[in-house]
Amino acid sequence: MTPSPDLSPAFDVSPAFADDQATFCATLADELVARGVRHAVVAPGSRSTPMALALAGRRELAVHIVHDERAAAFVALGLGLDGVPAVVLCTSGTAAANLHPAVVEAGLSAVPMIVLTADRPPELRDVGAPQTIDQTHLFGRSVRWFHDPGVPDVAASASWRSLAGRAVTESRAGPVHLNLPFREPLVGTSGPLPPRRPVAGAAPATIEDPPEALVALVRAGRGLILAGGGCGAGREVIARFADATGWPVLADPTSGLRDLDGAVGAFDAILRHPAADVRLRPDVIVRLGRPAASRVLSEWVAASGAVLVQVGGPGTIDPDHGVVASLAPAALDHLAARLGRVGDPTYRAAWIDAGTVADAAIGELLGPEVPLTEPGVARTIAAHLPPGAALVVASSMPVRDLEWYGGPTARAHANRGANGIDGVVSTALGVALGGTTTVALVGDIAFVHDAGALTALAARLDADLRVVVVDNDGGGIFSFLPQATTLGGERFEQLFGTPHGTDVAALGRAHGIDSATVTTAAELVARLAAPGPSVTRVATDRAENVRVHGALNAAVVAALDAAGV
Repeated sequence: MTPSPDLSPAFDVSPAFADDQATFCATLADELVARGVRHAVVAPGSRSTPMALALAGRRELAVHIVHDERAAAFVALGLGLDGVPAVVLCTSGTAAANLHPAVVEAGLSAVPMIVLTADRPPELRDVGAPQTIDQTHLFGRSVRWFHDPGVPDVAASASWRSLAGRAVTESRAGPVHLNLPFREPLVGTSGPLPPRRPVAGAAPATIEDPPEALVALVRAGRGLILAGGGCGAGREVIARFADATGWPVLADPTSGLRDLDGAVGAFDAILRHPAADVRLRPDVIVRLGRPAASRVLSEWVAASGAVLVQVGGPGTIDPDHGVVASLAPAALDHLAARLGRVGDPTYRAAWIDAGTVADAAIGELLGPEVPLTEPGVARTIAAHLPPGAALVVASSMPVRDLEWYGGPTARAHANRGANGIDGVVSTALGVALGGTTTVALVGDIAFVHDAGALTALAARLDADLRVVVVDNDGGGIFSFLPQATTLGGERFEQLFGTPHGTDVAALGRAHGIDSATVTTAAELVARLAAPGPSVTRVATDRAENVRVHGALNAAVVAALDAAGV
């Protein structure tokens, strides 16, 4: 008789092996904590059990359970906005693929994040095993570093701490991805951990003086500073540069610099005035971080013929291919010292005067006594943000309304790396879970798209997140595009208006979250002042919103004419 084939596994599935996996995961968790990580976002699953248990076993870590993997990754992104990476952990298969949008945003915005994806062991790959996909380099070039250490092996235990340490170090520049295969049984007991090694301090950054040819180029003519998000230079450095040069500053809300002396916020409306467009053109532009959302400003910069110097920003920032030189943020002080006060005071005054006139005209049309409009919601929130609170805005109309009409107090974070609307509520929840009172301003499409965040918020009713939803039952930003006039009404509504019919307030209440609709600025201010979590809906009309924007821009042009600015 032919003996039966040996079907026993060729690998160790004993409890001792499970203990090795538990020790590996406990070592990673211990080193992450030693390196300063304080938050872990866990999307529940089976294959990730060893790592989930290790994270949950650390008292130093706040562990946040988020069922939707896409929402979980955006929560981790929000937590990482303070510069310290949060861990996001999920199981294998499409769960890992659902992290991708947030990883892309973190990569383009240089937000620290440590992505841990559990995986099947090698013998279960490419054989039709369930919940198994190719997770090698799953996120492509969006991550700063990828590594798959293989199934934990005690023979390699000396490298376990360095694996976690490198993940933290590499994540300072953006997301990293560790793919962690585990074999069953998945529950084990950790043994003694490999000894911890001393952690060296970060090496000082190299600072290079700008070349003399660049200094001479920047010194010639009228200068202008464009301040956006993600510059990488501290507020004090930027303030010193603006003061040293005497140049005006056009600051968008994501820069957090609208309260600088000489900062101008209403630049989009100002540059719609034909005379201002020409009279205010600079010879030199130093752009800090990302470009603003304003298309009017970007087209004006491209057409100005000015020498454009880029300072900082995640990756390359040169969408119009006009940058003549890129400088590290650390070089800004050196450039300021070598330039001296080269600004034309009349040019600076012209920008500041135009900004004052424009903001007054906008404020008159968006005062507290007039009916709430979409620009009015943005301005009201900017003026009544709770003390110490953070504002997160969607990268569609909300970020534009805040930038164009929010006024001198407007400041916010927006996911402008990829400019997607997905994950905005989850990002804001991450900020709130970090201990900061947070307001989110989103459109109805962004809110419904990220409904998975509401499930996580319902489980954490101690998170002070106050969500304001501008509800025009569709994609309001498309009403400003040529498609709105060139297509017939029915076809435009089908493909771009896309009414969804969701009762936004009811969706919030279904998750146990205080939800209400307001119609006046006073009601909105009262809701902003009350602790969250909450959802506040403001109903608007897409066609009326286009008219309001036109009226605001026309009022600014008329006011500039009347003032002779």
